[in-house]
Amino acid sequence: MNSQKWFDKKFQFDLLQNHYGSVLKKLRETPDKIALLVSSLPQEVLTKRVEYRWSIQENIGHLIDLEELHDGRIDDFIAGKEILRPADLNNRKTDEANHNSKNITELISQLKTVRENFVKRMKHLDIQILSSSSKHPRLNQSMRPIDMAQFVLEHDEHHIESIKEIIQKHSSS
Repeated sequence: MNSQKWFDKKFQFDLLQNHYGSVLKKLRETPDKIALLVSSLPQEVLTKRVEYRWSIQENIGHLIDLEELHDGRIDDFIAGKEILRPADLNNRKTDEANHNSKNITELISQLKTVRENFVKRMKHLDIQILSSSSKHPRLNQSMRPIDMAQFVLEHDEHHIESIKEIIQKHSSS
């Protein structure tokens, strides 16, 4: 597995506001995209770790775990905070959640629920908040709500690629 590490990625936040709706639409589609990839996979594939990396279910659980952070960052934008709250870069919540013991249908359903909440909150931000910016603590870059949405979408895509790599490894073994 040779995908780029998430923390090594660089970001350029220059989307125009007229792309906001399409980014939110793609964010809302993430759970269905993942469901299509994993719905027919046996439990042993869903829970198998490859090269000491998270399993498919752990990747999905990680996306669920991060929704609390995204929700908090919406609050940070609303409050006009200069710096957005930091993520737990050790991903302790995901490592401790035991997502492999959960039912895949329930994980997908939970991802859909928390993501719908995120998209709904992002949709209801007023123009003043949408045009504001705060600094992302790890990237040390200024970001607007549309940039955060793009960042979350790219993070989704990163984990979808990880899931595809696991599926590919399984089908070629």
